[in-house]
Amino acid sequence: MDILVLFLKTIALRPYVFLFLAAFLFSAIKLIGWPRTWRFWLISWITAFVCEFSSTRNGIPFGWYFYNGSTVGQELYFSNVPFMDSISFSFLLFAAYCVALSLRLPFDSSQAIEPSLVRPLRFDIDARTSWSVYAVTVFLFAFIDMVIDPVALRGDRWFLGKIYYYPDPGWHFGVPMANYVGWAVVGLISLAVYFPLDRRLPSLPPHRATTYRLLLGIGLYYGVLAFNLGMTFWIGEWFMGLSGLLMHLPVLALVIYRLINLPSTSSTASSSGIRSEEFV
Repeated sequence: MDILVLFLKTIALRPYVFLFLAAFLFSAIKLIGWPRTWRFWLISWITAFVCEFSSTRNGIPFGWYFYNGSTVGQELYFSNVPFMDSISFSFLLFAAYCVALSLRLPFDSSQAIEPSLVRPLRFDIDARTSWSVYAVTVFLFAFIDMVIDPVALRGDRWFLGKIYYYPDPGWHFGVPMANYVGWAVVGLISLAVYFPLDRRLPSLPPHRATTYRLLLGIGLYYGVLAFNLGMTFWIGEWFMGLSGLLMHLPVLALVIYRLINLPSTSSTASSSGIRSEEFV
């Protein structure tokens, strides 16, 4: 009963985290189905918790940092790690995975003749568990934390609260680079376990809206990014906010460029020719 009460208190204290979590579950089930979603969630959450538990005791893999326990009794903890913190890794890893898929999945030529606002992508098992998707996902996962962690470190200036600290602050707005290495380690381990499971599970039923379903996860990635940039600007950290914005704009531009289905010159000319012939 105490755990249930603390869980409800956690939702009341961190509603934004659970909104992101709900968005993750909805978009993941749409894209990969429930059997894969709960495995992805469990693997990434356990990996994140073990890594956080380890780092707060021996500095591996995130480097040394400590939770100060300021919200004990107000939200759910597992040992010394807040539940909301370790669970955040799950939806952030999935969101990074979706962005990586948008950049690395091959185009589906069988759907190319159908008019669409976005380019159709082929969501086959070899493509979605490839080494390139693996590497890009891990990079984007650590990359978004370069916006999240600096503002979270200043949680006493917004509604997160001052819940942790680094005994030896780093040069990136107080965050040590070892922290980002730790995020990459969580991503590497989680996907190394999940991808072989994905290959062994029954094949996903074919659907012709892969890109549209991916947009849900991509929206989650940039929704989390926008939320954290918003908090950064709100507390008056303009240089930090602009730095994070300029870091992520090139990736966003690349995603848009790859997915938006702009009519080619040849197809426009061809369609113009057909229309002209209709009047001859």
